[in-house]
Amino acid sequence: MFEPELETLPREQITDIQRRRLQSTLRQASRNPRYKAHLGAGRVFEELPFLTKAQLRDAYPLELCTVPRGEIVRFHMSSGTTGNPILQPYTRADVQQWAQIMARCLAAATITPEDVLQITPSFGLFNGGFGFHYGAEALGCFVIPAGAGRSLLQLKLIQDLKATAIAAIASYAVRLAETADAEGVNLKSSSLRVGVFGSEMWSDQLRARIEERLGIETFDVIGMTETGGVGMGIDCPAHAGIHVWEDHYLVEIVDPASGRPLPDGEAGELVVTTLTREALPMVRYRTGDLTRIVSREPCDCGRSGLRLDRFRGRTDDMLIANGVNFYPKQVETLLLSEPAIASQYQIVLTSEAGLDVVTVECECTGEPAVEALQQRFLELIGFRPRFQLYKPGEMERPEGKAARVRDERPR
Repeated sequence: MFEPELETLPREQITDIQRRRLQSTLRQASRNPRYKAHLGAGRVFEELPFLTKAQLRDAYPLELCTVPRGEIVRFHMSSGTTGNPILQPYTRADVQQWAQIMARCLAAATITPEDVLQITPSFGLFNGGFGFHYGAEALGCFVIPAGAGRSLLQLKLIQDLKATAIAAIASYAVRLAETADAEGVNLKSSSLRVGVFGSEMWSDQLRARIEERLGIETFDVIGMTETGGVGMGIDCPAHAGIHVWEDHYLVEIVDPASGRPLPDGEAGELVVTTLTREALPMVRYRTGDLTRIVSREPCDCGRSGLRLDRFRGRTDDMLIANGVNFYPKQVETLLLSEPAIASQYQIVLTSEAGLDVVTVECECTGEPAVEALQQRFLELIGFRPRFQLYKPGEMERPEGKAARVRDERPR
């Protein structure tokens, strides 16, 4: 552990720290008149309004910032594909907090100062590369700040510098494995032993494939621009849920439709309140991520913070075809349960004669049992998709996150 005393606090001490830090966060948010007006006069935490992505976009660039401009040392931002981007400003203390929680995450993933961590997320306006870099430096690792893309160079650095750990998005791990195969590089015999992956949904089936192809143990790290970047939590070697650093974040699970708080164990939308951010604290921020609280009991690893289930999808990536609601991750789970189907796929939505048609385009390494798979889709999700099969390497590979859905239906 990076901070054993803080990571193993008894539940009552966690609750006390959260109570005190929540009051401080509310005072900090109220320093901004617009933020104060948003919070209103609610006296009980559960009565405070939710903060949404739309509100953050409307406050572009820094209308909800809670510190003077002179205290901001940098910013990162989320994608602005549906409007203004969301800017997250950082004070010097915010950067230090980020390094602290990321060091905890890397330590939970069994990474030590003796490891060599290769960082493949980009270094720029998006936050991923920097978060891993800060955490690794705080932990004392040898850092390879490779950045995004250039897979041949990535392989060379892994081999020449004896990288033992890699940080990436899961779909890039698949891309790297494909490149290694094409170049005759056996990553399973390399020095790599750990992979820390985040930024996109990835199923247990894809996880198993990555671990088998790279010969590593994988860890699922969570976090987002709005909450300060990657590092809000991670799973440990017990792989019994994602540990949330509760001295820094207060999490709730609510019904996506009504906003009603849900009991532990019931799946809903993750709502996050940051407890130690200065420049732009989040108060009851609706993340859009779907998960559930697995447990509040101490884990076998000794950490005492609550654990979340791995994310199931997002409220805004739910697809509807002929009245059937489903998520891309459900499709991935079923697809990759078929050994002959490779990891590259895309869900294509079209219309014929007024009805929605779902086609799954995927690469295959053999002859998949398509009819049996269609029947499983019908039984478990509620529709029977068409399949368009390709040979390995025939489908386009994006440099960044995998584009899993292509909706070509008329608007």
